[in-house]
Amino acid sequence: MDRAQVQASRFLSLVLRHKPEAAGVILDGAGWCEVRSLLKGCASHGHSISSDELDVIVAENDKKRFEFSEDRRRIRARQGHSIDVDLKYEPQTPPEILYHGTATRFLASIRGSGLIRGSRQYVHLSATAETAFKVGGRHGNPVVIPVRAGGMHRAGILFYLTANEVWLVNAVPSQYLHFDGLLYA
Repeated sequence: MDRAQVQASRFLSLVLRHKPEAAGVILDGAGWCEVRSLLKGCASHGHSISSDELDVIVAENDKKRFEFSEDRRRIRARQGHSIDVDLKYEPQTPPEILYHGTATRFLASIRGSGLIRGSRQYVHLSATAETAFKVGGRHGNPVVIPVRAGGMHRAGILFYLTANEVWLVNAVPSQYLHFDGLLYA
């Protein structure tokens, strides 16, 4: 994606995950927005995006943050919402170990509280340490925390898997975090 498309993608993330009012649009209960309304709303709020540019953003976003409905008339963010939506993901059985990428400056807090969702609907976990390093690197000096997801699942904690392979969970209690196995860049 070129620079303008990256900027447009950031604005779409804001609108589809946090503030639909920034483009004057309304999301339905599952986070969907009509594509025509979105494009019109973006343009009227100083962020003109063509239909072709939107196609490129959805297809080429490295994190695969967005998805079209089957008929391509609606669009939504796959995860990361701070607004209340029901993405309708079904519970899934996770692998034994998943990974959470963060910055080293957050480790003390995580040791005490575990992983909490903060303003988002879910904690995001990755199937690979490599992906988790990329996530952690966005926030500072990265560190990856192995998560005992299999044990959590056996304890009755629900996991959800998005189409772009992000694992979602409400929280990760600290006893399921493998601090002896921290991975540093």
